[in-house]
Amino acid sequence: MASIFSKIASKDIPGYFLAENDEFFAILDINPLAKGHTLIIPKLEVDYIFDLPADYLGRYFMFSQNVAKAMGNVLDCERIGVAVIGLEVPHAHIHLVPINNVSDIDFSLPKKTFTVDEMKAVQSDIKSKMVI
Repeated sequence: MASIFSKIASKDIPGYFLAENDEFFAILDINPLAKGHTLIIPKLEVDYIFDLPADYLGRYFMFSQNVAKAMGNVLDCERIGVAVIGLEVPHAHIHLVPINNVSDIDFSLPKKTFTVDEMKAVQSDIKSKMVI
């Protein structure tokens, strides 16, 4: 079940990587709801997040927590919101979205656009606070 995320993981398609280990990677969303909107993606190719093995799911959320804390240290937001939609790409993934109120994580909102330089700057800022 190769998806666009599998191609990004194998570096066949570029991505703004924030963190990576043997099991997961974090990249900036290229169609973000907010500056710093991040996707946390398992390298295990599973469509539905709740089909992941329980121990793997635990490590997945620990990895996500580390990324969210780094995001919270550099982005101007009240919280890092979490969403698991699971319909847009047939590969499990978690959205981490900087939010100040619940309406900020409405996926029907128009997506933001940022220049390559802006994406690289937020990538660098978040990576500088990463403890993974």
